[in-house]
Amino acid sequence: MAAFRQQKAQRLARADASRKGALDERAAPVVQLLNGRAQFCTTSSCSGRLVLAQGSAADINSYEIQKKNCTWLMVTHETCNKDDVMTALERATGDVVLKFEPFVLHVLCQELQDAQLLHSVAIESGFRNSGITVGRGGKIMMAVRSTHGLEVPLSHKGKLMVSEEYIEFLIHVANRKMEENTRRIDRFYKCLELALKTAISANSSPSEETEKNRSVYIHRRKRKTIQEQDVHTSPKDHSEEVEPEDDAESNLDIFADIMI
Repeated sequence: MAAFRQQKAQRLARADASRKGALDERAAPVVQLLNGRAQFCTTSSCSGRLVLAQGSAADINSYEIQKKNCTWLMVTHETCNKDDVMTALERATGDVVLKFEPFVLHVLCQELQDAQLLHSVAIESGFRNSGITVGRGGKIMMAVRSTHGLEVPLSHKGKLMVSEEYIEFLIHVANRKMEENTRRIDRFYKCLELALKTAISANSSPSEETEKNRSVYIHRRKRKTIQEQDVHTSPKDHSEEVEPEDDAESNLDIFADIMI
């Protein structure tokens, strides 16, 4: 559809509005694979990250750190160690939360069946919180999400509320989640690549079958023509050499096969 192609071109031409200002390295292969297909357009992504977010007391009490109201004391898309976290906490003056946010990807899809294919791949790859939304204008959005996040308060008004031993334990848990997140991204990419190849093969099969049926039909028509010519040239041998003509039911079956 021309409208989707135009919308995709406009979106991909926009500057990256994220804090990082660039695509995450680990998410890049998936994003490039999808944007290389006419029926998909990625709108946002994050490969997964560990964050020390400092916000207001109201944010902490509701366990919802709003991006516009928080400061990142530390952020990494890789595993981290205790020293990194403790160094960042030294700068804390407010309420700090340690968060692990898993891979997330939003994809605009041309057709509902495209979103359904992507959803199946996401679920199979371990992103079980994924879902499809359809807007009033017919915009189809597929969100790839996971449920293995982590969010734990560490300090209040700049004062550390937990022990270093507990922080070390939390870092161990968060790092394991990051490693699992990486495995799921890799699995998602491989499953997606296979699913797209399979879909292309399936779409080409009907046309091949139709061509096959068309060849059978042409062959039968040629045989019938030859038989008719034999009738005109050798009437006395008609009962011995000419095969019965295809009846109406057989012809209908042929055309039904072609239509299928």
